Amino acid sequence: MTQHRGRFAPTPSGRMHLGNACTALLAWLSARSKNGTIALRLEDLDRPRCRPEYEQGLIEDLRWLGLDWDEGPDVGGQHAPYRQSEREPVYREAFERLLSKNLVYPCFCSRKDVLQSANAPHGLTSEGPAYPGRCRGLSSAERERLASIRRPSWRFALPDRPVSFRDEVHGFVAFEAGTGGDFIVRRSDGVYAYQLAVVVDDAEMGVTEVWRGSDLLDSTPRQLLLFEALELRPPAYAHAPLWLGPDGRRLSKRHGEEITLQRLRASGIAAERVVGWLAYRCGLIDRPEPAKPRELVERFIPSRVVREPIRLSQRALTALTEGVLTT
Repeated sequence: MTQHRGRFAPTPSGRMHLGNACTALLAWLSARSKNGTIALRLEDLDRPRCRPEYEQGLIEDLRWLGLDWDEGPDVGGQHAPYRQSEREPVYREAFERLLSKNLVYPCFCSRKDVLQSANAPHGLTSEGPAYPGRCRGLSSAERERLASIRRPSWRFALPDRPVSFRDEVHGFVAFEAGTGGDFIVRRSDGVYAYQLAVVVDDAEMGVTEVWRGSDLLDSTPRQLLLFEALELRPPAYAHAPLWLGPDGRRLSKRHGEEITLQRLRASGIAAERVVGWLAYRCGLIDRPEPAKPRELVERFIPSRVVREPIRLSQRALTALTEGVLTT
């Protein structure tokens, strides 16, 4: 029987906020409840946005919460390296396999070209318009001519069939054929894109289950198709509820420092209070009471995790920081 292997894969481009912490907690609880292992992996492909201080900060935040991991950039492990910026050779090998199967093609369109395309179909919620396939049918001569003018990105050619899967939180999920359009697997600057990198990493590291935010739910069909194309075994997926700020938009650095674990730690709040509150907000426990992660392992039931977005009101945040646990 295959051992359960989970992972938490944040991007060190800012301070860890409550939404990130909730996903990390769920991934950790799932792994520990199954007597499995968990790895910390840093998705730092976007080098200009990622900083060493953010990496160190998120490690400190996770340990403050009471979470640990069996493999990671700070503890090592048999699947090192654990920073995507150091894993380019394995991405290149996977890309070459796709290229040899004629499953990718060069695209000379800029992002502006896609956004301005009048016939661009509806894309993923996180991306805007879908790529309309403008470069998919170019002849060899046309590709050669355009390559002399502009360095291309490379896109994966979506097969003409729907994709469905079972999510641990959302149940049966289905996407129509072509949803989101052909997507980039290598950028024009030569950097391998998130969709390819995450698939290769999960396969190489033997990950059997992925917990991540619901904003990535519509990326799952793309990744399943890449797993299939590369003849790799996909993990099971569980998409945690999306966290929204008081303004109704996805929780992010725009909402200020007060939503970060760094600020909560500095304020003197107990980690157990944050953990218990997170577990309550995502549906794992019935009351917002202080708890350590290990105390929640036996109470972890994936089906209890809420599907709907969690809105972080100013009232709830104030109550949390002042020591009065509330919704």
